[in-house]
Amino acid sequence: MLGLIYEESVFAFIGLTLILGGAAAFQTGRAVAQTWQSIWQLLPYVFLLTITVRFLYYAVLGQTLLSLQFFAVDFVVLMIAAVLGWQLKRAKQMTSQYRWLFEPAGLFGWRAKH
Repeated sequence: MLGLIYEESVFAFIGLTLILGGAAAFQTGRAVAQTWQSIWQLLPYVFLLTITVRFLYYAVLGQTLLSLQFFAVDFVVLMIAAVLGWQLKRAKQMTSQYRWLFEPAGLFGWRAKH
C-alpha cells in the first residue's frame, strides 16, 4: 500500500489529508450548500484546497510538491469530504426550508411528501 496512497508516512496522510484537509473540505462543502450553489462549484474550491494540502506536505514534511499521483489521491479524498458536507447541509436545508414539500430520507437525503 505504501506508495499508492501516501508518500512516506501514514500518520502524515491521516493528519494532513484526512484530518486537516478533510475538515476544511467538509466545511467548504457546507459553505457552498449554504449559499445554494451547485455541487459542481466544489470542483475549483477543492482543487485549490488540494494545492494547499500538497504545499503543506512540501513545506512542513519535505515531501514531493508536484506529484500527479498524490495530488489525485488528495483531490479524491478532499472531494469526498466536500460532497459529504454539501449533501448533509443541502438535505437539512431542503427538509427545513421546504417542510411542506420534502421529508428527510435517511441521513443524506430527502424525498417528496406524498
